[in-house]
Parts: sequence; structure tokens; C-alpha cells
Amino acid sequence: MTSAAEPLRSVGLVEHAPASSLLLPDAVGRALAAAGIVDAVPDPYTPGQWSLRAGSKVGAVAVTAPGGGDPVTVRIRPKVPIVRLFFLLGYSLDPSRSWRDGLVEVAEHRDLVPALAHAVERQVDQALRQGLLQGYRVAEECALVVRGRVREAEQIRRRFGAMLPVEVAYDEFTTDIAENRILRAAVERLLSLPGIPHDVRRRLLHQRARLTDVTAIVRGQPLPDWRPTRLNSRYHHALCLSRVVLEGASAEHCPGDLRINGFLFDMNKLFEDFVTIALRETFQGRGRASSGHTARLQDSHYLDKAAAIRMKPDFVLYGPDGTPCAVADAKYKAERPGGYPDADLYQMLAYCTALDLREGHLVYAKGNGPHTAHQVRHAGIVIHQHALDLDQEPPGLLTDIEEVAQRLANTRLV
Repeated sequence: MTSAAEPLRSVGLVEHAPASSLLLPDAVGRALAAAGIVDAVPDPYTPGQWSLRAGSKVGAVAVTAPGGGDPVTVRIRPKVPIVRLFFLLGYSLDPSRSWRDGLVEVAEHRDLVPALAHAVERQVDQALRQGLLQGYRVAEECALVVRGRVREAEQIRRRFGAMLPVEVAYDEFTTDIAENRILRAAVERLLSLPGIPHDVRRRLLHQRARLTDVTAIVRGQPLPDWRPTRLNSRYHHALCLSRVVLEGASAEHCPGDLRINGFLFDMNKLFEDFVTIALRETFQGRGRASSGHTARLQDSHYLDKAAAIRMKPDFVLYGPDGTPCAVADAKYKAERPGGYPDADLYQMLAYCTALDLREGHLVYAKGNGPHTAHQVRHAGIVIHQHALDLDQEPPGLLTDIEEVAQRLANTRLV
């Protein structure tokens, strides 16, 4: 049986996402719930019926139950337009902002995985149009002639004093370098994901053929290191998107005979990266950095004097004297009819108390109004709650970030 969930519309705003009811094998429903892919609850009255509700993750997964059969595919579609999601993604991938202005096309795809596959394939194609990049890598082999340098320790350990063959190491000029290996690994990974359109899959197969002489990275092995240089500049966009595919963005588990394979974005992390990096760039663009102000992301502090209770605000702005002058935290949540969660206010109150600040700032993905403020009794602390409208075009979104930055700049110290 093949079963596909209706796209669960969510940008991490669970309370606004309708639940989808599906007939699923119990093992599949339990796996989806245990992996945290969606909130999955069995129907108490209908055997095999499960209610699925999107959480903070978007993407697609295919779950194969024990005993074989066709996989069950669950697709979670973001509520924001795909093109907007890639705009947000640019802030966590490339601080140079070189591809945030439409260079990464996503065509007309409405689902995340097809759009990502299309974008990666287009970028890989552009990177390889001038041929595969070549570079030097260290090669080690056993040879009958000396080439490069002799690996003396290996020669003694393996050859027991024999003169030939010789263990040597040398620099080889080749296409089998880290950049090409990463591109091939990303293409291979995309080809294994569910929901890739036929035309995109065909083009990905073509890109894999172009990289056929490059060593494949075995799944589970660390990715090879690469550094952006002038020589590999045409690869930068493709490598940035390939990193999304390969580094921690996929879900793949094999508990027993159950297999889960797919690709998921955590919108909590994506939104947090966008807010904090955009705020930092806003302050740098104003010239505050040149006047001695610095911004730190995920800055570690302690609530108590014994340094036993650790906390990490998403964004802390420091003045020229090195003392904190503003703090902000990004929350990928929507405002409910009763307001934002109280726990967020308590958390920000702790940040303000520990950092000696009279104001703190919470930035949400959606709200009933652009800004509200709460003055804490007997503490003289004001906690601001800002709401960003992710449905608007990037210029409007960055204008909202500028307004948040303006309020941070005016934060009062204790």
C-alpha cells in the first residue's frame, strides 16, 4: 500500500496547522511520532487510523514498514512560499549574501524537496559548465619507484626493511578533490529521496554521470574539508546548497526492519539563524561595529554566581567597553488568542537579570500586532515582543528587522 499525506501546511506554527488523518501501519505511525517528524496520535476508535499534525519540521520522509511493501510518504509543506524559505536559508549558509537575491532559483515547485533538488541541480550544472575543478590532493601508495616522499614509518612497519616496493606519498593534480566529492555526495543523496520529479531526477542523473570519476563519500563518513578561494569561486553556490543536503538536514533511521529515509528542515533553527544574522548585519551596516559595538550569537552566560545554570541567548550586543547592552531571542512561534507563551517571558526576564539589562527582546515568526511590551512589576524591566510577517517580500522583512534593531539600539541599561 502506498499512502501519501496531504501536505501539512506549517511554518512551525503548530496551532495553525490542520491535522491530517491517514490509515497507516501502527509501526509507521509510532516511528513518525518517535522520530519527532510530526505529532502522530492513533485514533482511539478506528484501528490503523492516525492523526498527523506538523511541528517545526518541513520536508518529506518515506517510511517502509517491516515485511516490505511500498513506503508510506509523508510530505510537510511550509506555509511560507518556497522562494521565501530559500531567502531565509541564505542567511544561515552564506554570510557574504552573494546568493540571496534570486541566484538560487526554485522554479515553480511548491514542495520543499523538489524545489531543493531543482536548486541543487541547477547550481551543480553551473559549477560544472567549465569542466570539473582540478586541484592537488595527497596520494599514498605502494610503488616500485620513488615518487614524492618516502613514508619511512610505513616502510618499516609493512616491508620489514625491504627496499622494494616503496611506501610513498605525493601531491596529485586531479579532479578527485573535496569540492567534487561533496557535489557528487549531494547528488547521490537527492537521488535517494522521495518525491523528486522525473525531469529533475533525469538532470541529477546527468550530473552524477559528469562526476562519475570522483570518489563517492560513504554514508556516515565525515565530509571532506574545503575552503572558499578564488579558484573554486564558481563552486561556492553549489557547495553551500550541497551542505544543506548533507549536513544534518536528512532523516534516515533503520530501527529493526523499519526504514525512514527523507529530508527535513528544522524551521526553528532556520528562523533563529535568519533573525540573529540579519540583526548582526544590520548593526554592522549602521557602522556600530566600527564604533566598538560587537554582536555575538548563541553567547554563553550563567544565571547564578556559582556558574551552575547555563543559558545561551540567541543574540547579545556588546558596547565598546565590553559590557552587554542589548539581548534578543528568536522564537519560531505564532501568537495565540491568549498571547505568546508565558515561558518565553520568564526566559527573557532571566536573561535581562543576569546581563544587567532593563529591556529584553523576543522576536516571533507571526503575531497579531508588530510589537507589544510588558513591564515587569518590582523589577523595572521591560520585555518587548516583536512579530515578523514572513509572507511579505524580502525588502519588507528586512525593514522589520531594521525596526527591531532600532529598538535594541535604544535599550536602557540598569
